[in-house]
Amino acid sequence: MSRLGNIGARLYRGEVGYDFVGKRMIWYGISILITITAIIGLGVRGLNMGIEFSGGAVFTTPKTSVSVSHAQEEAEKASGHAAIVQKLGEDKLRIQISEVDTAKADQIREKLAEDFKVSAEDINAELVGPSWGEQIANKAWLGLGIFMALVVVYLALAFEWRMAMAALVALIHDLTITVGIYALVGFEVTPGTVIGLLTILGYSLYDTVVVFDGLKEASRGITKQTRWTYSEIANRSLNATLVRSINTTVVALLPVAGLLFIGGGVLGGGMLNDISLSLFVGLAAGAYSSIFIATPLVADLKEREPEMKLLAKRVRSKRASAAAKAEREPGSPAQDDVPEDGEPEDEEPAGVVAQRAQPASRNRGRGRPSGKRR
Repeated sequence: MSRLGNIGARLYRGEVGYDFVGKRMIWYGISILITITAIIGLGVRGLNMGIEFSGGAVFTTPKTSVSVSHAQEEAEKASGHAAIVQKLGEDKLRIQISEVDTAKADQIREKLAEDFKVSAEDINAELVGPSWGEQIANKAWLGLGIFMALVVVYLALAFEWRMAMAALVALIHDLTITVGIYALVGFEVTPGTVIGLLTILGYSLYDTVVVFDGLKEASRGITKQTRWTYSEIANRSLNATLVRSINTTVVALLPVAGLLFIGGGVLGGGMLNDISLSLFVGLAAGAYSSIFIATPLVADLKEREPEMKLLAKRVRSKRASAAAKAEREPGSPAQDDVPEDGEPEDEEPAGVVAQRAQPASRNRGRGRPSGKRR
C-alpha cells in the first residue's frame, strides 16, 4: 500500500486525525477575511461585464500582421470606448467594443479596414443588444435560486435541516469568493462564466454530502454512549473522508488548470478563460468549504441542542472520573481503551490466576520406555 493510502486507511479507522472541528473558529475567521476581501474587490472594481450583458460589437479581422497593442489603440480611437483585443490563431484578431450601435459599428469597421489595410467586407461585425444579456442574467439568477431551493429541500429530507443550512452557507461562500476573484483579476464575465458558476455548485456539494452521509451513520444512537461528543464524531467522519476529498479535488483541478494556464494563457483562448477560471476557483473553494466550513458549522448547530449539551456534559463527567481513577490507581485502563458503547471491556474476576504453562522438558519422556531398563 502506498504511503498516501496507508494514511487514508489510518484516518478512516480513526488512528490519526486532525481536529478540524475543534479549531473551527480559526477557519471561520479565515473564511470571513477572504469573503470580506472578495466583497471589497467587487464593490471597488466591479465586474468586467462582457458585451453579451452590456451590449456592443465584435469585429473579427482577416489575416493581418497588426499587433494586439496597435489594434487596441486604433479601435479605441475609432470608437471612443475601451476595446478588448484577442489574437485568434496566428494572424487573426477579435476586437470587442461595448456600447456600440449599428451606425457606429459601420464607422468603426471602415476605420479599422483603413488602418489595417484590408477590405471592409473582410471584417466580420456582430452586434449584441443589451436586452439579450439582461435575459441571460435573469435566467441565470432564476436557475441559481431554483437550484439552491432544491438543494435545501433535498438535504433537509435526506439528512436534516441543520445540514441543509450548512451546505447552503458553504455554497454562498464559494460563489462569493469566485465572483470576488473575477472582480479582482478583471476577467470578463460572459455566458461561459455563468455556466462555470452553475457547474461548480455540484462539485461544491459533492464532498459535503459524502461527509454528511458518513456523519449521519456515525451519529446514529449517539446519545446511548458516553465516549464521544457530536463534534468529535463529526471530526472523525471528516477525517475518514479527507484523503478521498483531496484526491477527487486534485484530479478535478488538473484538467481545469490545463484549460486555464495552457489553453487560456499560452494559447490565448479567451473563451477558455471565461469558464476555466470560474471552475478552478470554484473547485478549490468548494473543497475548502466542505472541510473547513460545512461540517464544523453542522457541529456548531447540533451542539446547541439540549440532548447534545447533556451528552457533552456526560462525556466530560466520565472523562474526569476516569482521569481521577487513573491518578488513584496507576495502571488502570485509559479512557481511550473504553469501547464505543461507553462500557468498559470485560475483565478477569478478582482472585483468578491464569494457569501457568509447564516447561516442556518436565514431562519429556514420561510414559514411554527408554530402552535401557528391563
